[in-house]
Amino acid sequence: QVQLVESGGGSVQAGGSLRLSCAASGLTFSTYIMAWFRQAPGKEREFVAAITWSGSSTYYADSVKGRFTISRDNAKNTVYLQMNSLKPEDTAVYYCATGTRYNSRGSYYPSDFGYWGQGTHVTVSS
Repeated sequence: QVQLVESGGGSVQAGGSLRLSCAASGLTFSTYIMAWFRQAPGKEREFVAAITWSGSSTYYADSVKGRFTISRDNAKNTVYLQMNSLKPEDTAVYYCATGTRYNSRGSYYPSDFGYWGQGTHVTVSS
């Protein structure tokens, strides 16, 4: 079965950086779109970033554009989220997700993805 395992979360001060990883198994990784979502306490899960099969196209939420970078290594079945210039409002549980539905506008929703990781906590203090 498909498994997604996130790692790399933690606590950091505002302005700092973290790199999240998501290792996938049980699927032909290079044929799936990969994405990151996040959910803050009391809020709905929101889209952060997505990357297409070969990594040629990436999409970002406006709130993270210019600060976060999504990438993937198909040889390692792993997707990454490099987070720089972190802000307290980035505090959330970050989830890795995968699916096959492509949206050329990059407007992704949780319902577009059928498989999810367990999440990793990111806390940014001011």
